[in-house]
Amino acid sequence: MSENRLHLETSPYLLQHKDNPVHWRAWNKAALDEAKATGKPILLSVGYAACHWCHVMAHESFEDQETADVMNDLFVNIKVDREERPDIDAIYMGALHQLGQRGGWPLTMFLDSDGQPFWGGTYFPKTPMHGQPAFQDVLRQVSDIYANQKDKVAHNAKAITDALKLYSTEPGSNISDEMIEDLTARMVRAVDPDYGGINGAPKFPQWSFFWLLWRGAMRYRNPEAQKAVESTLHWICQGGIYDHLAGGFARYAVDEKWLVPHFEKMLYDNALLLDLMTDVWRENKSVLLKQRVTETVSWVLSEMVADGGGFAASLDADSEGAEGKFYVWSLDEIRTSLGDDDATFFAEWYDVSDNGNWEGTSILNRLKKSRLGPEDDEARLASLRDKLLAARTARVRPGWDDKVLADWNGLMIAALARAARVFDQPTWLEAAEKAFQFVCENMVHDGRLAHAYRSGKTNAPATASDYANMIWAALRLHEVTLKSAYLVQAEAWTKRLNDKYWITDAGGYAMTANDTDDVILRMRSAADDATPNANGVMLSNLAQLFVVTGNTAYQTRAEDLRAAFAADIAANLVAHSGFVAASLDVMAPQLIVISAQDNASRQPLTRQLNTVSLPGAFEYVVDQSHRPDDLAAGISDKSTVGDEATAYCCVGPQCSPPTQEPDDFRQLLKQTRSA
Repeated sequence: MSENRLHLETSPYLLQHKDNPVHWRAWNKAALDEAKATGKPILLSVGYAACHWCHVMAHESFEDQETADVMNDLFVNIKVDREERPDIDAIYMGALHQLGQRGGWPLTMFLDSDGQPFWGGTYFPKTPMHGQPAFQDVLRQVSDIYANQKDKVAHNAKAITDALKLYSTEPGSNISDEMIEDLTARMVRAVDPDYGGINGAPKFPQWSFFWLLWRGAMRYRNPEAQKAVESTLHWICQGGIYDHLAGGFARYAVDEKWLVPHFEKMLYDNALLLDLMTDVWRENKSVLLKQRVTETVSWVLSEMVADGGGFAASLDADSEGAEGKFYVWSLDEIRTSLGDDDATFFAEWYDVSDNGNWEGTSILNRLKKSRLGPEDDEARLASLRDKLLAARTARVRPGWDDKVLADWNGLMIAALARAARVFDQPTWLEAAEKAFQFVCENMVHDGRLAHAYRSGKTNAPATASDYANMIWAALRLHEVTLKSAYLVQAEAWTKRLNDKYWITDAGGYAMTANDTDDVILRMRSAADDATPNANGVMLSNLAQLFVVTGNTAYQTRAEDLRAAFAADIAANLVAHSGFVAASLDVMAPQLIVISAQDNASRQPLTRQLNTVSLPGAFEYVVDQSHRPDDLAAGISDKSTVGDEATAYCCVGPQCSPPTQEPDDFRQLLKQTRSA
């Protein structure tokens, strides 16, 4: 098959490469069979639609006929969208790490005809530079080694694959309050005291790290940890990593001040930041955080909803072949859009100058004026931002990857559901429910989730994160709506995950199902990546399912899950921040229930609920519209006393006496989160 086959795919990233002279195949059995039939090694190239350096390598090499001729002659060439096949990406990124190299995309791996990796790298330039060899030279050398040093290739492939299969089954210490309290104090020292984020550059939002730090701050009454998280969010919200015109956060900043972003916007980053900002706002009532939550949700609902209601994956970093061109401004452009007086005023607040702050242009930011100004000034700035946003719509937009991913949708649905209740925004809840319905109607076949959807087709088998995150979404929707269908769905997906993903001999959930037939091994880990690990998410899910339903099988599975990764956790606590944080939900599950006759009578207690951050707590508000028979066992017995709105705070099986006084309830909430 001497042709490019990517025109048959639906992934926007793969379709970006359909006209390359390279004879690309998607990852499938036919491509692997071709490698076996021809005896050629496989060149595996992994990237994603919003990846800047993926575009660079494509322009330099994959669109170049001479380079393509070498690739076609020597290799079976397979292109993978890492967002569509995160399981494939995880295996071969893990292989690159086994070779002692830093990871990144584009990922360029060389495999034998059985799909086993024997060497690789990331971006290779067309011509030698920065100590890197030219890509064509790499291709010829690898092909020569594969043909003439079979024993060396086989040894490398076996060593790498065997290393990837290894995981600890040794017993380890259980996570304790003392351990997490000490870790919280140590994590504070890793945070930049001036601009937040983990010290150094580049800086990523690192949700799992800061989620654990916030949970430690609240549980152990650690003001330094609280300040570290609040400072990090403040600078992220005011830096160039935030789109000050439309809302939404870029993936990371290349500098230590959060000024210069890598301009791609990913759904998962925005979901996780929304969730963290919502919880922190409950504690400190920051006007800035509420504004950023509102603006970012507005951006999500206006720009990231795919046909049918699911949420799209990402916006590209590039437009017109240049990174960030859509987002940056010159002072002259500001003057043209706003006029001289308003431009001068705006430029002072948003760091716009003749020389610019990045490559001769200006990235809008509030780092130099990070505190909110007088109300009149902020109102004027808001009006000017609207004008600039309108002007920006005339520009060529970055590419939009509109595939719907179940795992990332789960994160956004969960974040929107919680934010909708906290900020009393019913339209946000409607969007969350619609996205959930989209996944259920379009991405579930015979009870099993698919990972990706686009153009009427589902692509790629579900990973454990698809199930874990959608279970989280279902449980959050159940919290907010008390619709029993969401709890039923959460339990059904949990059963499927237990049946197909649980590793019987060692425990823990593998990334892939036991009947996924196109991977060379099943990865098992609890370490966080840019998104929380499925095992950590499921730890919280199982704790909630046990508390709400009373089914002890969920508690048993949660304890088995903790035991499965005990040795890994002990070896590197910070790398497993999400799992450590979720362990608190098993150690001390917090259940908050407000029961009232109607919406009006519950408001005084509900307002208090939203004045206290309760990270990890399971929160339910019940009124007479919910029939007792429809309520789960852990909620149905917590009713009003004397027909007055009544609140209950429980930690594990121990519940407080019912309270009806708002001030008493607030104090009880603070005691509960530290219990």
